Amino acid sequence: MAYKSKKIDPSKEEEITRTQWARYERARDNGHLDYVEMALKCDDYYQGDQWDLDDQAALEQEGRPALTINTILPTVNTILGEQSTRRADIQFKPRRGGDGDIAHTLTKLYMQIADNNKLDWVEQQVFSDGLIMDGRGYFDVRMDFSDHVEGEIRITAKDPLDILIDPDAKDADPKTWNEVFETRWMTLDEIEELYGKKCAERLLFVAENGMSFGPDSVEYQETRFGDTENSNDYFGDSVPGEDEYRNVKSLRVVERQHKKLSRAMFFVDPDTGDQRQAPDAWSESKNKKFAKQYNLNLISKVIRKIRWTVTCDQVVLHDDWSPYNQFTIVPFFCYFRRGRPFGVVRNLLSPQEQLNKIASQELHIVNTTANSGWMVESGSLVGMTPDDLEEHGAETGLVLEYARGTTPPQKIGANQIPTGLDRIAQKAAVNIKTISGVNDSMLGTDSAEVSGIAIQAKQNRGAIMIQVPLDNLRKSRQYLAEKILNLIQTFYTEQRVIQVTNEDDPLKPREEMVINEQTPEGQIINDLTIGEYDVIVATAPARDSFDETQFAEAIAL
Repeated sequence: MAYKSKKIDPSKEEEITRTQWARYERARDNGHLDYVEMALKCDDYYQGDQWDLDDQAALEQEGRPALTINTILPTVNTILGEQSTRRADIQFKPRRGGDGDIAHTLTKLYMQIADNNKLDWVEQQVFSDGLIMDGRGYFDVRMDFSDHVEGEIRITAKDPLDILIDPDAKDADPKTWNEVFETRWMTLDEIEELYGKKCAERLLFVAENGMSFGPDSVEYQETRFGDTENSNDYFGDSVPGEDEYRNVKSLRVVERQHKKLSRAMFFVDPDTGDQRQAPDAWSESKNKKFAKQYNLNLISKVIRKIRWTVTCDQVVLHDDWSPYNQFTIVPFFCYFRRGRPFGVVRNLLSPQEQLNKIASQELHIVNTTANSGWMVESGSLVGMTPDDLEEHGAETGLVLEYARGTTPPQKIGANQIPTGLDRIAQKAAVNIKTISGVNDSMLGTDSAEVSGIAIQAKQNRGAIMIQVPLDNLRKSRQYLAEKILNLIQTFYTEQRVIQVTNEDDPLKPREEMVINEQTPEGQIINDLTIGEYDVIVATAPARDSFDETQFAEAIAL
């Protein structure tokens, strides 16, 4: 199904595409490429790929080992385990013009949306991206009309490598950003499916005639004499007589949400002062009629609206005002310092490299000293030559016969491992625990003689050390809940029936709840569009350990 968009004026299309590409290049070259390089390195280290290929090849050529003692994996997994036991508990409280019953309804509706989107799993993916991939993880929150004709809120986790933040942003709150990009490589078939056949044909013409913005905009399929991939290339099976896209492999689609000044009409409640923006599609006469019907004031003012522009090279795929008044991207930053986020793994790279190199050096020394050699008097051996002794001298149960009156063969003493080498390895392992804040008690590697009280105290201390990423996760939960509330009050305007899980007993069957229900008298019950509400973010234990936690608290009391 093609993506419907307004028809673009050809005289403005070139200006739009060149501006879009220039803004993308600015965001790409001002930090994003450096971030991608570091994020991929951190991800490799987490997975255990911790040696440079050239260094590893040089060691193999010399017959020396290249050990990987991956201490980053349990360190990061311990922090992920802490997050999994602290689930979000979101509550809505009435503020100006709000109602307590509607706030309770909003809380239940949020639980239904979270359950429908498997939000615990999505959040775990975003949190792990923030820890591992240099401090950045992203939710994407938007309306989805594929399953419900009136739309449902859909929450997904975005690949951090595809998201480019406004280079001028200094705050973690996306409301303060001027723009945000999402870029991905798409084939011509995918572009035709989403944006129509005409756009795909125009892009094919641009790519084949060498008029693109460069190698970062178009990827070409390499053609060679005797290419074996012609029968089944990147774009599907080759069928004689049909148009084929073998030369063009994929194209970069740049999706940019950015703010622009625009004049808009607002309805104002004269009693409460609450104001709501009028739909863009409504005419002036319809706005006046609606305002008169419901006794509202109508004002006009200039605001910063979200413009949604999607381009691919020199073709505009979509350019219109966004249906949302906020960006769809909700970020999580593991650590954030004045516009410079970073993750847990980055500061563990150096001690991890040190640990691997020291461990490899220790093993190399042990291997080279296992057979230290022999001192043999010339002509003293009986029944074997010095070459035979060199070959079999390290075998178990070796018997040496030497001539009477000669000096017996003596084994050369092995060199001792340098005293400071093992201490350096210990320091590297300690540095990883010190920097990350994850101690032996949290990893479960304490020795048997350590008391339970001491272990509990060390675990509590370690939890304090990793509190900063968890606090930043709480901040992201706040942004996410506010975004969902905004979408509910904007798009959940019609009568709906939702299934809600009983809070007191999750094992009971789900209950039906009707929102925006209109009575025969014309009144609306559970009208979610009226009033303002505060978001209260707290943490709750995971559902599978909730009863055990309550039992332990009762014993403590």
